[in-house]
Amino acid sequence: MDCIKSGIIGAIVGDALGLPVQFEPRKFRDIDPVTKMTGNGAFDLPAGSWSDDSSLILATIDGLSKSLKNKGYDEDMKLNELIDYEIIMKNFSLWLNKGKFTPYGQAYDIGGATMDGIHRYDRGTEPILSGGIGERDNGNGSLMRILPIAFFIHYLSQKNSIDEDEKMAAIHNLSSLTHRHRRSQLCCGIYVNIALEFLENHDSDLSLEELIANGINKSKEYYFNNPSFEKELHHFDRVFSLNIQNLPRDEIKSGGYTISSLEASIWCLLNNENYKDTLLQAVNLGHDTDTTACIVGGLAGIYYGYEEIPNEWIDKLARLDYIEDLIENFALDLK
Repeated sequence: MDCIKSGIIGAIVGDALGLPVQFEPRKFRDIDPVTKMTGNGAFDLPAGSWSDDSSLILATIDGLSKSLKNKGYDEDMKLNELIDYEIIMKNFSLWLNKGKFTPYGQAYDIGGATMDGIHRYDRGTEPILSGGIGERDNGNGSLMRILPIAFFIHYLSQKNSIDEDEKMAAIHNLSSLTHRHRRSQLCCGIYVNIALEFLENHDSDLSLEELIANGINKSKEYYFNNPSFEKELHHFDRVFSLNIQNLPRDEIKSGGYTISSLEASIWCLLNNENYKDTLLQAVNLGHDTDTTACIVGGLAGIYYGYEEIPNEWIDKLARLDYIEDLIENFALDLK
């Protein structure tokens, strides 16, 4: 269960590390690279402040915990019967409208597609139909919060078999709360499959490169045999080629587009050898710094372990006790 803490804290630390320099172009970071956790910046907040990325991760783990408590674990229940998307979406609404799951009691740094999805839900749309399906609804807002479902799948699969279609449907449904386009779902599927490789083979002799390749190849096998994703596959040529590690930095984008965030995260992981350097490289790509670092921070946290996350970064996190309590409850409910 330690991997839950290392992954969630790893993601939130990344969010906090990148938030002060969010929106600033890469050339600024080339001149003045981030080397430590600072404050002020875009939202004039103290060091250790975290944003919508972390809030929605926490809202998700709370929702998954409550799903298990409310429904009770039954070996005969399918994965998507165990997940109460209504509870999770209510949490998202509480975050947006009431400031729950935030460091200071107010939501800020809110993505447009995420806001639109929550507003649709508030007006009565079914949770998994709330996300937008337009070409412009492919920001990184579901990718940045999808990590908790990897833990949910990993630990429940130890109690009961979960088939591939069931697993992928849960990932896609969770994305669809705010981002229902196939491209966003596909990004989330690839990311979670990489996370699952880290979780399932943590004690193996497989290298980081091999684990990431396995996660990508499993995704490729699933999506290439699923006609509903056929039109989206060409967007992922660079990921599926398994050659993204060798691309020059100038070819790695770091804005808010979901594929850019996925590619940047994989690239940073493959071009570094520890948590700290991975996260600093992600932030110093510029632009959507908090989300890029949050996405890669979750994977790096799982892979390298909690002890490799700098203590001085963890200790600065706003409401650290609150974060740790939610993580502990989530881990206990999954036991």
